Amino acid sequence: MILMILKGKTHCFGNDINTDYIISGRYKFKTLDMNELGKHVMEDIDPDFARKVAPGDFIVAWKNFGCGSSREQAPRALLACGIRGILAKSFARIFFRNAINCGLVALECNTEGMESGVELEINLTEGKIVNLQGGNVITASPLPDIMIDILNEGGLIEYIKKYGSFQKRVSSSSR
Repeated sequence: MILMILKGKTHCFGNDINTDYIISGRYKFKTLDMNELGKHVMEDIDPDFARKVAPGDFIVAWKNFGCGSSREQAPRALLACGIRGILAKSFARIFFRNAINCGLVALECNTEGMESGVELEINLTEGKIVNLQGGNVITASPLPDIMIDILNEGGLIEYIKKYGSFQKRVSSSSR
């Protein structure tokens, strides 16, 4: 497994951010071009959101992030916008799986007190999230090794293209 350390700035939202807030139906039914959809991510909540995002940034939310439809356009549009991951107290389960399958990091953790504009460093293999400005450290619920491997490859499709199927992990001590 490759060590995954991610750095980016936070953009905070609240509870129950549904997939229509992430990418409105007025766009997702007109095009499948993710770069075009990425320009409109979260615009019903924050019209300037896509212009504020730098590649590698994170969304921080509270409970039930990604509720709503099961379409995978929402996590794919977030990636196209530049978002690398989402930290939330909880996720809608289908959004969580779609996110990982698309290569978008989704971590469950205590997001209380997090603010927008803070630089974070996330160590996915340890589940450690460090506020680089304040030094606070929180722990995320660990992802299974296979999910980290899928994220390392850029999503499930890229993983399957590379390996042809799910691979049994070989521990570093037995190599």
